[in-house]
Amino acid sequence: MLEEKMGDCWSHTKDQFDNLEKHTQWGIEFVEKYTKFVKERSEIEISYAKQIRNLSKKYQPKKNSREEEESKYTFCRAFLSTLNELNDYAGQHEVIAENLTSQIIADLSRYLQELKAERKSHFHDGRKAQQHIESSWKQLESCKRRFERDCKEADRAQQYFEKMDADINVTKADVEKARQQAQMRHQMAADSKGDYSSYLQKFNQEQNEHYYTIIPNIFQKLQDMEEKRIERLGVCMKTFADVDRQVLPIVGKCLDGMTKAAESIEPKADSKQVVESYKSGFEPPGDVEFQDYGQAMKRTASDTSLTESRDGKEKPTKPKTKLWPFIKNKNKGSGPEDFSHLPPEQRRKKLQGKIDELNKDIQKEMDQRDALTKMKDVYVKNPQMGDPASVDPRLSEIGQNIEKLQAEVQKFEGWLAEVEERMPSKSDSHRRSGIYETQNSTAVSNNCAQDRESPDGSYTEEQNSETQVKANLNPNPASSTPEFDDEFDDEETLPTIGTCKALYPFDGKNEGTISVAEGELLYVIEEDKGDGWTRVRRNEDEEGYVPTSYVEVILETNAKDS
Repeated sequence: MLEEKMGDCWSHTKDQFDNLEKHTQWGIEFVEKYTKFVKERSEIEISYAKQIRNLSKKYQPKKNSREEEESKYTFCRAFLSTLNELNDYAGQHEVIAENLTSQIIADLSRYLQELKAERKSHFHDGRKAQQHIESSWKQLESCKRRFERDCKEADRAQQYFEKMDADINVTKADVEKARQQAQMRHQMAADSKGDYSSYLQKFNQEQNEHYYTIIPNIFQKLQDMEEKRIERLGVCMKTFADVDRQVLPIVGKCLDGMTKAAESIEPKADSKQVVESYKSGFEPPGDVEFQDYGQAMKRTASDTSLTESRDGKEKPTKPKTKLWPFIKNKNKGSGPEDFSHLPPEQRRKKLQGKIDELNKDIQKEMDQRDALTKMKDVYVKNPQMGDPASVDPRLSEIGQNIEKLQAEVQKFEGWLAEVEERMPSKSDSHRRSGIYETQNSTAVSNNCAQDRESPDGSYTEEQNSETQVKANLNPNPASSTPEFDDEFDDEETLPTIGTCKALYPFDGKNEGTISVAEGELLYVIEEDKGDGWTRVRRNEDEEGYVPTSYVEVILETNAKDS
């Protein structure tokens, strides 16, 4: 009957507990594995965000660098916007990592502790119930064996009594004793039967409760626990996707920002900016004059030919154009303080920028002075708050700073006025585009390079940096590219201090210069003063400057000594 009941119910509860214990442990390990998976994903997001941030930072323009200058171009600004959007994009991946940590990893870590405690409690209750039913079963078996033993003892006592009672040789007293013994054994067997019957009833009730109530309840709790675990995993997996989905709108905005930045690029505006950046301000060159080399040969046939044409010639008309830059700037540094190494238009921009910068500094100093003056007034009215005299040294220092800055402004304004006076008027310049200026500036530079070619066709710029350095040493921009117009009109004729021979032909078409033919001999009337130019005379009316590097100068002995 017991075995039949156990067969109908869960006769292998111990096996069931073992299997469930293994399964639930595997379930916990699965949660731990999933937690680890999310953690590793979070670490990847952090690492990715860090690499993206570093990439954005790496390509950000450095302060005081050429990249800062390039920010005036639309494509440079678009790239900068892309970098900034990329930085925000990286931030969204940090948000993903943070939300994975807070909404899944931390949550599952807490849940795992609760799950382990709950599982332990259920299996403890199950083991306890199992032990209790096993203990009851053992007691039932003990009662049954005692009842069985007492029944056998009663049978033996009864048989002994009947044997004694049938034996005529046994005394009546022994027969009575045997009868009493048999009765006692029968009573003990009856008592054992009662105990066994009572305990069997109790055991059946406990067994029924164990298999139909206690164990099913524990199994149900384990089942609920497992279903909650699975449900919790499902929620976490959904959160895993939602965490990504939550940042998509902002990631989309970052990408929209990149697209908008790309669409903001204006090729024509950038092209115009190039013109603005490199516009020289020089006027285009005049027509190239015909060089009569045959006439030059006649003039240089004898030493006296230099003075033959002094009489009866009118002073040639000088072209009213400004001197083009004959020297490429090899100085890669900042150049002289007055920016005289730059073309007029660029020089004007630089000087104006410097003036604006100085005026800002003056305004800052004046703001500080106003603040300190107010503080001093407060101290005068309320001596307990501070000593008015303690402010005076700083006020004096600020006053000196302002004076220095104002002097600097006046200096730069003076240079700016000089540049603006020499700049071609708008009526002259509006006829040509900036591109034309840039192209012609390039062309002239190339022509100058050709002019400096040596007879064997080789080309060197060695004199460039030397001449440029000399020009940079002179703070007066007028002296580096002098206005030759007025220098000759009112001066007396200068004495000759030597002679020179032209090594290369020079087209002196610009104001204050003179054309020379290769091999031509001329008089030197003024030595190179460090600006790269030597003043020479052909005859009484023809004199001007030629590049020092184009001629071989032979000074007279008394001129060298002096």
